[in-house]
Amino acid sequence: MKLCFNQATTLENSNLIKDLEYCDKHGYDYIEIRTMDKLPEYLQEKSIDELAEFFNTHHIKPLAFNALVFFNNRDEAGYKEIINEFKGMMETATKLGVKYVVAVPLVTEQKILKQDIKNSCVEVLTELSDIAEPYGIKIAVEFVGHPQCTVNTFGQAYDIVETVNRENVGLVLDCFHFHAMGSDLNDLKKADGSKIFILHIDDTEDFPIGFLTDEDRVWPGLGAIDLDSILTTLKEIGYSDVVSVELFRPEYYKLDAEEAIKTAKETTLKVMSKYYDLQTV
Repeated sequence: MKLCFNQATTLENSNLIKDLEYCDKHGYDYIEIRTMDKLPEYLQEKSIDELAEFFNTHHIKPLAFNALVFFNNRDEAGYKEIINEFKGMMETATKLGVKYVVAVPLVTEQKILKQDIKNSCVEVLTELSDIAEPYGIKIAVEFVGHPQCTVNTFGQAYDIVETVNRENVGLVLDCFHFHAMGSDLNDLKKADGSKIFILHIDDTEDFPIGFLTDEDRVWPGLGAIDLDSILTTLKEIGYSDVVSVELFRPEYYKLDAEEAIKTAKETTLKVMSKYYDLQTV
């Protein structure tokens, strides 16, 4: 299994240049690049060609663009915006060697029927699949464990991906999101491990289902998530690709960026080494 760093972990105390330097120094294999903020910030002073050259000359490689946000149940203008944004991602991702685009479902206060959510997700993901196929890039759908997210459990997300039934459409399984809305472990046990493209590792303080927010995340192994059951099940269903550490902890943003990146690796390896062999440089 390979080790990845998600830039949300240093969202407020670092930038792409520093994240790459420290992650490469500390032996990460991959990075998830935030396209909403950290990549645009980088491009204010440097170019995509310079970023591609960095990846060509260093161990660390780009795993995913994170993220194509709120892709489903949009009005006509919003739908066109999503499609155009995704098409633009394809060219940049190809230059950099990015493997995945993470796609995040709509978060809204509006009540939408589950069937309408599924229909929209399947329609849009099928179109995105067609666009991505010539580039060899895959779409990783990340359900979000909040009540206001239209796709907020593993079972719901897996059903959508199964219905799309494309090799280049799969899931992100974020342990926090799995826990936060009480996803059913039996749904994971019945899943095809090849449909899970990325594992996000994290942990959380022990608040009730439906009340958790991203800021409640803590270092892996230091919280209330039943990581043992999740990781044991993932191994049983054949998942062994990439583990990406992703936190949004305000107090961690006060740390020196290198200290945060080093701690993220240490806590992740301590948890993951019970189940997987992570050979980091």
